[in-house]
Amino acid sequence: MAHIVLTFDDNKLASALYGQFDENLARIEQKLGLDIRSKGNQLSIRGEPTAAEQARRALDYLYGLVQKGHDVSPSEVDGAIRISIAADDQLTLPTLEKKGKMAAAQIATRKRTIYARSVNQDAYMRALERSELVFGIGPAGTGKTYLAVAHAAMLLERGAVERIILSRPAVEAGERLGFLPGDMKEKVDPYLRPLYDALYDMIPSDKVERALAAEVIEIAPLAFMRGRTLRNAAIILDEAQNTTPMQMKMFLTRLGEGGRMIVTGDPSQIDLPPNTKSGLVEALRVLDGVSGIVTCRFNDVDVVRHPLVAEIVRAYDREGASMPGRGALQV
Repeated sequence: MAHIVLTFDDNKLASALYGQFDENLARIEQKLGLDIRSKGNQLSIRGEPTAAEQARRALDYLYGLVQKGHDVSPSEVDGAIRISIAADDQLTLPTLEKKGKMAAAQIATRKRTIYARSVNQDAYMRALERSELVFGIGPAGTGKTYLAVAHAAMLLERGAVERIILSRPAVEAGERLGFLPGDMKEKVDPYLRPLYDALYDMIPSDKVERALAAEVIEIAPLAFMRGRTLRNAAIILDEAQNTTPMQMKMFLTRLGEGGRMIVTGDPSQIDLPPNTKSGLVEALRVLDGVSGIVTCRFNDVDVVRHPLVAEIVRAYDREGASMPGRGALQV
């Protein structure tokens, strides 16, 4: 049995760390099987030694977020626990610094700062910073698209790129654009809504509108990319599992000088017609080992939506494994 005492230097910040009615401490207790008691700015942690040390690292990390003015939500607590546990499993983890301190990767835009909430998110965010072409592969809810848009917004604010181009193939669960009402923009907007939502989270809405009007930010279906060379731009292709091999090759070869490209998708949620190969699946095979291209893979452990989403993903994965050929969960 281990006993660790933590003392924080600011009572007000310590209270913010603990959460209303100490809900954040209770969450850590439940997840790690510990007894955590607070008295002012001091915490007493009792339990199995490994779990107690994981809690110490997680609490130190979360207190650092509070010091920077960041709110500590249940998702932030869960992310700190995930990274702290992984630090024991992966001794070479880049988030594990000297003296047991954790420093998760972050993306800072003018509107908000986002911190990695899992080991794979951490690796993905670091890959986005280093590499010119990154594939983010994994199930729904792991943040692969959201983090890609956040990174693109950060690059635009830094002046590292001159514009952002966001794209999706217009293929969703059997729907076809021609059957939707309205002009072309009204037809494609529903398909691109997740990209808009992420943008508005990172950039003030008035600036998004001006950037869209000035084409500094461009949101377009994949079909509109043919024949273009995209220089000095952050280019994101979302839902890439719904591209054909020809479309994927066309998109990847749009990358121009000074460009950064991010491709996200989930090979378990392919909505292409039967017997049509996925361009994402083929690209991952063909480009495996190519220098300068990084592939980051997420799994159900990385799901950062409601905890039930991770359980749903696992349940459908089990169903798919036992009954090959069955459709995957659409989220």
